[in-house]
Formats: sequence, C-alpha cells, structure tokens
Amino acid sequence: MSMEVQEKDELKQLRDRLAVNPKLVWDQVDQAERAAIFAYGEHYKTFLDRAKTEREAVVEIERQAKALGFVDLTGKEAGPRGYYNYRGKVIVLVVQGRRPLTEGLRIVASHIDSPRLDLKQYPLYEDTDLAFLKTHYYGGIKKYQWLARPLAIHGVVIKADGSRVQLTVGEDPSDPVFSVLDLLPHLAKKTMDKKVSEAFEGEKLNVLVGSLPLGDPETKERVKLHLLKYLEDHYGIGEEDLVSAELEVVPAGPARDLGWDRSLVGAYGQDDRSCAYASLAALLDVQEPEHTCLALFYDKEEIGSEGNTGAKSFLLNEIVEILLERQGESPQARRRVLMASKALSADVTGALDPDFPEVHEKRNAARLGYGVCFHKYGGSGGKYSTSDANAEYVAWIRKIFQEHGVVWQAGQLGKVDEGGGGTIAKFLAVYGMEIIDCGTPLLSMHSPFEVASKADLYMTFKAFRAFFKAG
Repeated sequence: MSMEVQEKDELKQLRDRLAVNPKLVWDQVDQAERAAIFAYGEHYKTFLDRAKTEREAVVEIERQAKALGFVDLTGKEAGPRGYYNYRGKVIVLVVQGRRPLTEGLRIVASHIDSPRLDLKQYPLYEDTDLAFLKTHYYGGIKKYQWLARPLAIHGVVIKADGSRVQLTVGEDPSDPVFSVLDLLPHLAKKTMDKKVSEAFEGEKLNVLVGSLPLGDPETKERVKLHLLKYLEDHYGIGEEDLVSAELEVVPAGPARDLGWDRSLVGAYGQDDRSCAYASLAALLDVQEPEHTCLALFYDKEEIGSEGNTGAKSFLLNEIVEILLERQGESPQARRRVLMASKALSADVTGALDPDFPEVHEKRNAARLGYGVCFHKYGGSGGKYSTSDANAEYVAWIRKIFQEHGVVWQAGQLGKVDEGGGGTIAKFLAVYGMEIIDCGTPLLSMHSPFEVASKADLYMTFKAFRAFFKAG
C-alpha cells in the first residue's frame, strides 16, 4: 500500500470516528426491522383514522389500554397499569415502576389536538338559496389549504337534558362530504393580487352543507329549514343544541400510503398524533420498568395549551397525587416526584423541504428518513418562549438512544429569526423536571395532508420505548 493510499485511509477512519455522518434509517436497519417499520405504519394509519379529533383519540387510547388490562385510576380496582380520562379530552396512561415515586417518573407528553375548523355557536345560515356553517379556525393554518376540498364533520352535541349525540359525517364512502368554496380564477384577479394573509379571510371559511328547500317559495329560509328538519329527524337536535356542541370540520378520508414505494404516510393530524401513537404503543409495550412511566395526551396545544385540558392546567399535579395516595404515600411529596422526573415533550418538527431550502439552516434542519429528531430548544428569535434542555440531559438522551439502536438526529425549526414554534415543554419544565422536545419530522406540517416517513415514525416509537425502559 502506498503512503498516499494509507494516509487517505487513515483520514477516512478519523472522519468516521470524529465527524457526524448522518445516514438514512433505511441504510441502518436489517430486513426484520424493515418489515417492522412497515407493519408499524399499518397500525399507525388505523389509529389516525380512528382519532381525527382529541375526543376520538381519547376513546381509542382508552380502548387499547383497557384491552391490555389498564384500570381506571379513579376507581377502587388496583393494578400496576392504569389510566385517567379527564373530561373525555385528555388521557393519561401509567405503568408502575419498581423504584419509589420520589426517585422520579419517566414522562412522555404529546398532544392530540390538531389545526381544524370549529363550528361557531350559531353556525347554520342560508344565503342565495345555499346553506352554510360558520366556522372559526383553530390553531395555525394556511386558510387557502382548506378551500375546495372534501371535508368531514366530527364531534359531539350535548343537549340541555344532558343527553349526548355523537356525529361523524363524511368518512364512510356512502356519506356526503362538505366543502368551503373557492373563487374561480376567471374572477379572482383582485384576490390574487393581494398578499396571502389578506386574500383569504377567516370569516369566509364557511362550509357548504346543502341546497334543498323545504316548503313553497314563500317559506322563509327554506333551505336552512330543511337542514334543521334533517338534524331533528336524524339526530334529534335543534338549532339551540348547537350552542352546546363541539363540532370540528376536518379533512375527509383515510390516512394513505404515499409514493410508489409506500415508504411515506400522508394524512391529516400527524401533528401531533404521530407522537401520540408512538407514546401509546411504547407504553403498552413496557413491562415492569425501573421508574413509573406516564404517557400524557394533552389537548389545546395548538392554541397555546390554554384551558383546563391543556398543559397549563394542574392535571399533572392531580395525577401524581393520585399515584402517591394509591401507593400509601403522602401527596405532599408531589413536588419532589416531579423535580426528580425526566420527560420528553413528544412533538413533531418541520423537516427540510427541498423546494424551500431558504427557510432552513441545513446543518441543523431535521431530514425526512433520518430518524426521530430532538430539539434542545425551540421558540423564536432569541430563544423566547422555549425550554432549553441542559447539556447533561441531552447527553443522557443520546446515550439511551445509542444503547437501544434508535436512529436519531438533532435539529431546530428553521433559520434564526425566520419564525419558530413552541411546544408544551416549557409548561412541564416549570415543575423542575428534565425535559427535551423529541418527535417525528414532517413535511407539509399544519396542512390538511401532512407527510411523514414510516422509518421516522417507527424510530419515534423505538425512542419512546427506550426512554420508558431506561433506568
């Protein structure tokens, strides 16, 4: 071997040993794990189809947990595996560990709400012999993405007598769908000359729901009247009942494989149900962990984690006190338990989009297919509105992932001063626990059809499972 060849070989070995060399997940898994990735994707798509709203997600998570022996933590039945359903919009799963609670919990916290259109309190109206529903968009959306596409309505109506009416319309192939109208390009010159932020008005995100009249031409608002009679005949509800309803307009249709090679998933609500399902699957797989494990599934993250079902609520305090009481310990130890805990804020991140590289800083952008991504910090500008994980905790996370064969990457959302985003990490960090953002990279994030790699989805599950099992 010549000196030149030997020197190149030594430099290559040095580079391989010292430099970061990102590799696709597909290049680091064997055939058995490749098969596991695709099998996981099938279960994941089923979950997405059953959990298009936060209420539906809670129902599905509870169903899967109860099927594996989880008991209601508010009941008298005891057991090492339990759940806590809060108002039908938040759920917590718990697996008891061998160590005392005061040595800390292992917490993976995700959110199960997604951007959508919510119906207003008095939504139904008629205009130009067409019936519409008024909406108020929820979370950060690009309004134009919700026009001229099939939409479904999911939700619940609570009548004055306390009875409950469940609605899901637009998902079955035999169902009708709904739509927000768009202006034809032939007449849209003025609209297209406007800035995007001004061209599409939130007040015009009105959902078309019918056009059939009831009665003779002298009947007032007869298309609306026909729809009200339809609601009474089929659901037993009147217009006033819509005041006490939570009806959400979401994209119609199931989650789909994307691409000829079926390596991707395209679906609504993958922010953040990709992480929610991963934490569910991971916790259901955990048996007799060292530390007590919690999977938290919060609501309201997309609007700042507000309200009594968001991460700003005192729900976590209540859960820890219940656990302490069930183990015969004082609930006053709650603060020590939380301060000794380690957590993952399980949330997605935006992947590098090759059509828009200018908004990313490529060295620190997550890439589709390169594994689960953790963010040391998020926020915007000068790291405002974020939780900034310390170096010791980042190193601990790296060690756990490496020991369990998790393919991971580190990144941040966009260039400095380009924008940014927040998660629930900062609301859990106030308890003193260690926490870092960790989740699945997505393309077309916050759109009605988000895109994820099946490889990244599986590695997110694998990462959460490793975290739960860590000592």
